[in-house]
Amino acid sequence: MDVNFSGHVTRVVAVEESTQVGQVRREALALATRIGFDETDSGRVALAASELASNLLRHGGGGRVYLSVVQGRDARGVELYTVDAGPGFVLSQALVEGYSTGGSQGLGLGAVKRQATLLDSWSDARGTIVVARIYPERAGPRVDLAYGALRLAMRGEEACGDAWHLSVREGQATLTVIDGLGHGLPATDAAQEGTRRAAEAGVDAPGQLIDALHKAMSGTRGGAVAVATLPLAGGELQFSGIGNINAGIADAISYRGLASMPGIVGVQFRKAQAFNVHAAHGTLLLMHSDGLQARWRLQDYPGLVHRHPALVVAVLQRDFDRGRDDASIVALRMGAW
Repeated sequence: MDVNFSGHVTRVVAVEESTQVGQVRREALALATRIGFDETDSGRVALAASELASNLLRHGGGGRVYLSVVQGRDARGVELYTVDAGPGFVLSQALVEGYSTGGSQGLGLGAVKRQATLLDSWSDARGTIVVARIYPERAGPRVDLAYGALRLAMRGEEACGDAWHLSVREGQATLTVIDGLGHGLPATDAAQEGTRRAAEAGVDAPGQLIDALHKAMSGTRGGAVAVATLPLAGGELQFSGIGNINAGIADAISYRGLASMPGIVGVQFRKAQAFNVHAAHGTLLLMHSDGLQARWRLQDYPGLVHRHPALVVAVLQRDFDRGRDDASIVALRMGAW
């Protein structure tokens, strides 16, 4: 399995009244078509999008739908997840045909489950998050990869100055997160130059890759960069960071932050020093820009660290997005590939 994937900008659609269900469906259909889904697979995405958006209105009092392109083992897929402030539910109950919390026929999430390779949810006092990933039928049941990611433009902007890239080759992965200085098109140009170079480099040592990104981003605004290279089965993780990318590894009882050095990649920094950290099978690697607050603790969400990384990303974004900057967050599970 080889992967060389730069994260696309995530689309966010508010669902507060019935006409916006159609907007979600249209945007999901366009996304599926853009990445090469055929008519049948695109129809599966459209159906899931309509059901998830409708559920927001029926049971959650409205909310938001997030649409992203995801990279699977041998195919790309569409990820849809919803966030509401409703009373919550237990997913295993909601998947039973005829079960309903709001007087409907109780067919919605069951229909989504039949289309999705991944369907999972998280409910707490702040509401419910439902994550679905849909891949082409030809891809098979084991297509999904154990990572979650978001790339969100600042509210009111289309361009996103944050970016991330994942390269996988022969059991080794290199994850790069970039926060272009500022926001808008100049920051986007810096981030895109960085991800372009990361894609060319593939799996590389963190210090060497940051040096290469420094050359590629020269002449742009530059930005903060963090790079982690690791064996996907777990083992010795190498990390190097310049600027304010928050990074760390989490397990069931602890979170260990990974230190970055001061500077701006593409402008000036002293040295990209690499650190080695042991990260066991099952460890969760998390990296995000300062579009998210850094004061979160996974221990405040019992059991979340063991869930799919896409749920982890969605919960942290819901609760800690600053709302006034671009935001990028990636979580990757070692040993689940």
